[in-house]
Amino acid sequence: MIMIPTQLRVAVVQFAPKLGQVQANIAKARELCNGLKPRSIDLLCFPEMIFSGYVFQDTAAITPYLEHPHTGPTSTFCAELARSLECCVVAGYPEKLDPREHAPPLGGDSLSFHQPRIGANSAVMYGPTGERIGAYRKTNLYKLDLPWAVPGSGFTTMTLPHPLGPTTLAICNDLNVQDPAVWESLEEGPYELARHCMRSGTRLLILLNAWLHPDEDGEESDADSANDTTPEENDDADEMEPSWEVINYWAMRLNPLWTTIQDQKATHENDKDLKQGIPNELLVVVCNRSGNEGGEFCKKLVSPSWVNWFCSGNRFAGSSALMSLRRGSGRPRLLHMMGQREEGVGLWTANMAVQ
Repeated sequence: MIMIPTQLRVAVVQFAPKLGQVQANIAKARELCNGLKPRSIDLLCFPEMIFSGYVFQDTAAITPYLEHPHTGPTSTFCAELARSLECCVVAGYPEKLDPREHAPPLGGDSLSFHQPRIGANSAVMYGPTGERIGAYRKTNLYKLDLPWAVPGSGFTTMTLPHPLGPTTLAICNDLNVQDPAVWESLEEGPYELARHCMRSGTRLLILLNAWLHPDEDGEESDADSANDTTPEENDDADEMEPSWEVINYWAMRLNPLWTTIQDQKATHENDKDLKQGIPNELLVVVCNRSGNEGGEFCKKLVSPSWVNWFCSGNRFAGSSALMSLRRGSGRPRLLHMMGQREEGVGLWTANMAVQ
């Protein structure tokens, strides 16, 4: 199989949306993208639930912001932008499910788990002519998704127009271990998303995130405890500096895609499902949001007993990045990144091999 190198031109939009202010957030995104020219990029990415905000207490709180998957504000904006820029555009949003897809409450001690689950944490992609070419629902839900969201049916890989090719779309906590499994070791994993990429022949992995800054204990997830880190504790941090701890963690959770050949053999010796002709190199686009979520508007959405936990100012990690992972290289390559608190558009170019 002959691989011909080509360039992938990516734009990653990172900013701090305001919780529940959908139209204002779309206006901010449109303003940030004003400098992009038609046919100047191949792919434009927006983070997880970027226009609604992320932290909602329960089904009742998020219901006004659930969107129809074809005609909602996120889909309308992405289709318009894709058509205008003649590129692929992808964004995360809270999807309104058909009543036949609703799920019963999870139950438990929290009142948040006593309401039916009527949405999904989703992503949608539009192509250069404004047509809908892909969609995905978050499979590995985080605890803040559980009260209202129904999990997706599993990872999927789409075959997209040149130069994107076989592309896997995932959302934030999909990168983490799926319950009830635990991450036992670097050698054994489990590495569910990385293994899927290998089995499917993925050449481009797109991660749309609402990933919070790590807590004081260094625990990583797509949202850490709201009270562990406050903006005041990080005043000395350079806003243009990425969170190296977070970027390193993202790379480590994709370990099978770049580990040494010897470690690969030890890890995959019993994995008979790996696709023949696994790509030697895979590009990873991580699009994360920045800023804080909470404040007075948040207090209007949650019950008084939840205000301290939901509305005390969740700080997101930013640090959107582009990585190249080459099988057997023994280390990931960080090609481009943004700062923790940076707002703007990262315009990045990377070589990728296509068949």
